[in-house]
Amino acid sequence: MNFSHKWRFFRSGGFDQVRLDTAADLKALGELDPKLWAALSCPVDNLEFDARTLQLIDTDGDGHIRVPEIIAATNWAVALLKNPEDLLYGHAVLPLDAINDGTNEGAIVLASARHILQNIGKSGELVISIEDTADLSKIYASTQFNGDGIIPANSADKADVQQVIGEIMQCTGSELDRSGQPGISEQKIEQFFTEARAYSGWWQIAEKNAQAILPLGESTEAAKKLLDRLHAKIDDYFTRCQIAQYDQRAAESLNPALTEYQTLTKIDLSAHSGQIAALPLATIAANKPLPLESGINPAWFDAITEFKTIIVEPVLGNQTTLSYKQWRQLCQLFSAHQSWLETKQGVLVESLGIKRVREILGGGYQQKLLQLIEQDKSLTSTLDAIYSVEKLIRLHRDLFRLLNNFVSFRDFYTAQYKAIFQAGSLYLDGRTCDFCLRVSDINKHSSMANLSGIYLAYCECQRKGGNEKINIVAAFTDGDADNLMIGRNGIFYDRNNQDWDATIVKIIEHPISVRQSFWYPFKRIGKMIGEQLEKFASAREKAVQDQAAAGISGTAQAADASKPPVAPFDVGKFAGIFAAIGLAIGAIGTAIASIVTGFIGLTWWQMPLAILGIILAISGPSMLLAYLKLRKRNLAPLLDGSGWAVNTRAIINIPFGASLTKLATLPPGAQRSLSDPYAEKQRPWKLYLFVLALLTVIVLLWHHGAFDQLAQIFTKNTVPATGQPVETNPSTTAPIIQPEAVKANGTPAAPATETVPPPSEVLPKHSTPTPANKPITR
Repeated sequence: MNFSHKWRFFRSGGFDQVRLDTAADLKALGELDPKLWAALSCPVDNLEFDARTLQLIDTDGDGHIRVPEIIAATNWAVALLKNPEDLLYGHAVLPLDAINDGTNEGAIVLASARHILQNIGKSGELVISIEDTADLSKIYASTQFNGDGIIPANSADKADVQQVIGEIMQCTGSELDRSGQPGISEQKIEQFFTEARAYSGWWQIAEKNAQAILPLGESTEAAKKLLDRLHAKIDDYFTRCQIAQYDQRAAESLNPALTEYQTLTKIDLSAHSGQIAALPLATIAANKPLPLESGINPAWFDAITEFKTIIVEPVLGNQTTLSYKQWRQLCQLFSAHQSWLETKQGVLVESLGIKRVREILGGGYQQKLLQLIEQDKSLTSTLDAIYSVEKLIRLHRDLFRLLNNFVSFRDFYTAQYKAIFQAGSLYLDGRTCDFCLRVSDINKHSSMANLSGIYLAYCECQRKGGNEKINIVAAFTDGDADNLMIGRNGIFYDRNNQDWDATIVKIIEHPISVRQSFWYPFKRIGKMIGEQLEKFASAREKAVQDQAAAGISGTAQAADASKPPVAPFDVGKFAGIFAAIGLAIGAIGTAIASIVTGFIGLTWWQMPLAILGIILAISGPSMLLAYLKLRKRNLAPLLDGSGWAVNTRAIINIPFGASLTKLATLPPGAQRSLSDPYAEKQRPWKLYLFVLALLTVIVLLWHHGAFDQLAQIFTKNTVPATGQPVETNPSTTAPIIQPEAVKANGTPAAPATETVPPPSEVLPKHSTPTPANKPITR
């Protein structure tokens, strides 16, 4: 491989993508290792790209664009332009002086471009556009020959040749010329004249044995057709007459019954009525000949008269009736003709008649037509270049964009332009999904797209007021999935800004955002609780309905019977139930008390950390899992499901995914009023919050012993000024405060406290109490 060209790459989507910025990059594209291409194949349908351009690149017509076809188209366009860098700008018009006429093909393309402009009345123009090549029929309309090997009738100068061309198209069918007119090709000419010679040879056989094969001369063919039309009806008549001769009793039954005639009296009759045509040719009688002038079924009168004139009289002379023997003679007369018909050849030209066929064969028209074909083909190289002109103009406009969506996914990841696989934008649930793909088969696509790790919603779209329908898949890469469900409606805007009614028909669920995953466990728990409550309520409702139905049924059955005894109250059963309920409530209360006690046992700064830890324990795993999945979202399975062959792992990470789905936001500078006349009644939440905070402070102070310290302070403040100890209730134990002692160093000694027993246990009622200042035995 030649490494002389220095390639440049940029990192996006988790892989290295080649940069195509210069003409040198385009010239060296064939040297780039296909393993470094973003895609190896893409379909020609369901893309927001010019279908005609893709058709011109798809040289093998298999419906897919592949690497060799991309390289071939690029090399061809580069060779036909003086400055290949023009391909980088994507201009829709091609200046004539930009075509490289230094090569043989370039000179032909330039001449053809000027020929096109001349034919459409723009001979003075210096540029040519796609619109100038759009109507090829207009381009070829003024040319007698256009190089496609098909000649319409106006290709000939003489009227007789034009007539033969028309007759050939009548017999063999036509083909469309480049001008859009019907014409004939060399193959059609050969087919016609082969059939014509065969038809003429077949007639020569009849002419050599005309007495047997053509007993009535030129009228034999028409006579035979008339005979074939009447053969079954005349045979029916003579067979009925023979049966009547066999058994005269059958004659009456073989004629129409009187009731059949009676039914005919109730309808409007016509000689061409099918009911009349079904009756015999004439009345049936034993050994009766067929009348040829009178007594004939009205529905067959004209045919029998023609039969008498064309066949009977030329062979048998003037006859008023036809016997069975004569009928067999007439049939035998045409037996050789019938054998000749069975060997017919040249049926394709039979409609022209043998006389006209022989005129064409003898006029040398085959050679004249083949000469016109050769004249037309002589311009093939020049007029074929018209397609080359169209291809060059389209590649001049579209090739660079295709490269940035095939060799790399530059358009998709830079967001400067939308990628060719992005079908439009879906507006639904207060957001815009810009990553939408067209899908042909939803089930087939979803089986592959599920591997992408992206939240996908498949929608059926229909144009307003029309029957046109398309299927799309939209990627939701930001927000949440709370209101996304099958059956929801939105509006889809395609790349032409046409709006479609969109309805979700299938959803593939994956994480949408980390924010959604934070609330997901709580919503799931709430949903589970709600479902259980619904099940419980439904069960209770069903039980009540069943009891009511049973009660009504029992009442009806016991209407004439005595009142049934009331079932005794089972004390043991209900005691067990209440005991079980008590145990459950006790267990729950114990658990709650343990949690509350443990929480209260924490210091003030540990409490918010505990709450945060509980929240993280619930939502943390979900958020972590969602984060890891969101970083691995892959574009490749989505495109592979649509027929692409993506050559890399194209990642849609969290920041890039957020750019593909836009949430609803107020515009800058917008004014917002929070006054809602229909809002729910506001509760004094500030008061509730203040009370909750006050209770929390009280609990914290109590837990840390602040109230005990306040009590001690209060007790010290209530000692008398004389310094005498205060005795407490004799029945309780209380501290006795002694006068302050003085230590040796002059500092006051700590007060001594003693426990004073109740007076009833120390002194008798008549004794004198011990002085307060006397030391108490310790």
